[in-house]
Amino acid sequence: MSDNTFQSKKENWKRSVNKTLDRFPERKDPFTTSSDIEVERLYHPAEDETYEEKLGYPGEYPYTRGIQPTMYRSRLWTMRQYAGFGSAKETNERFRYLLDQGQTGLSVAFDLPTQIGYDSDDVMAEGEVGKVGVAIDSLHDMEQLLDQIPLGKVSTSMTINAPASVLLCMYLAVGQKQGVPLEKLTGTIQNDILKEYIARGTYIFPPKPSMRLITNIFEFCHEHVPKFNTISISGYHIREAGSTAVQEVAFTLADGMAYVDAALEAGLEIDAFAPRLAFFFNAHNNFLEEVAKFRAARRIWSKVMKEHYQAKNPKSWKLRFHTQTGGSTLTAQQPDNNVVRVTMQALAAVLGGTQSLHTNSRDEALSLPTEESARIALRTQQIIAHESGVADTADPLGGSYYVESLTDQIEEEVNKYLDQINEIGGAVKAVEEGYMQREIQRTAYETQKDIENNEEIIVGLNEFKLDEEVDPDLLKVDETLEAEQIASLEKARAEREQRAVDSALETLREKAQDSHANLIPHILDAVKVYATVGEICNVLRDEFGEYTGM
Repeated sequence: MSDNTFQSKKENWKRSVNKTLDRFPERKDPFTTSSDIEVERLYHPAEDETYEEKLGYPGEYPYTRGIQPTMYRSRLWTMRQYAGFGSAKETNERFRYLLDQGQTGLSVAFDLPTQIGYDSDDVMAEGEVGKVGVAIDSLHDMEQLLDQIPLGKVSTSMTINAPASVLLCMYLAVGQKQGVPLEKLTGTIQNDILKEYIARGTYIFPPKPSMRLITNIFEFCHEHVPKFNTISISGYHIREAGSTAVQEVAFTLADGMAYVDAALEAGLEIDAFAPRLAFFFNAHNNFLEEVAKFRAARRIWSKVMKEHYQAKNPKSWKLRFHTQTGGSTLTAQQPDNNVVRVTMQALAAVLGGTQSLHTNSRDEALSLPTEESARIALRTQQIIAHESGVADTADPLGGSYYVESLTDQIEEEVNKYLDQINEIGGAVKAVEEGYMQREIQRTAYETQKDIENNEEIIVGLNEFKLDEEVDPDLLKVDETLEAEQIASLEKARAEREQRAVDSALETLREKAQDSHANLIPHILDAVKVYATVGEICNVLRDEFGEYTGM
């Protein structure tokens, strides 16, 4: 690359930055260190023959250095603390507390019965109501959950998969009741069923009808809810199950390609849905590997979308992702140590260019987080954002010999896995054959063996232990909640118009039998007349069957 070419590219990038600044002015001018040294918007080599191909500029293909030209100088990442427990009323109180403390987006955790499509009074729900998230049975609960929260201003992420279509419709219905047009609602549904088969287990339907529901959501939201992220393709749970960083990226991107293939097969245009695809990654303890992982993932996905799928819209090439710090890295022993772990992991996510972030609380290896622990977790993000200086320039570790080498090596190893999955026949086939599950199990076993043999040190767990542990204050879900939730559900059923519910469910059943019908409008109709999560999912269970594993 000649010096003139390099300078020309640099000037082009600067012009694109100026256009961005018209829409998103930087947070301050100038940015300086504590010694009053001015911080440049971007640091790069004077000239490098491989720079354009492998790194480029922030906001430009292949996006190794970030998806926005100014990154956090204009706008910080969304601080989206994951919360949900007990009743909708209790969780609403926690949401409003976190928003008052400076959180900038909501993230909803649902209880296990909701995640697998059962109502709170179902025998399958016994003992689990409100325990690992909030119990949502009908639109009545969703209205309580979002009470006094302006959905036209707040972005909401929902960690829901098999019944994602139902919970999405409940959210849309509440938005409409607040007077917010569908086209102005923003947020994300996880909606990633493949990783449930691989790593997490909260599936309901077999792969084929599950993929149908996902592509139905893509199509409906493209037409009616264009600002909503229709899927958050999740490596988080793959990593929690024991994968390596390379496996996390490889299996997540393979799943992403499977969703793209399914949407194309359903007749959707690539650039009609690809810009709303989002990803969800874990942030683990190997600090620099995590930074490199995020950078490599962006570069690989951009090439896949541009070169393999021939997407034309640059927004389709961008890998946008949410990060959560590593739950499996937290220890019940010496829980205050978890504050340090979470800080390192959060910093890695920011240096890797995340778009939104959840920081786990120190007590989550023991229970749901207390209010104090949740506040410390949020403050961790705020201190990184406003006191560390790492948000003042794009891709601060770009150009590090080690980080760039790790980025290249992760890309190479990920591509080897993608080639192997492609030879099997794609991610769906690989899931059905158990390939990814076996790879994760092998890695998880090796890691656990290393910990037990003290070949991998976990501070406070297998080294630097205390003779006596102090019992921390923990959050406990009231045991009376289940009965109260069931009573509330019975009251909601008694007050609704049953004939309207029966009619909506019967229409949904008929449409489910038509493989060409989009089910989302009919699920929305059922939700609006207060049909429950369990009732809607049971109709689909009858028509689609249930997945029972390999």
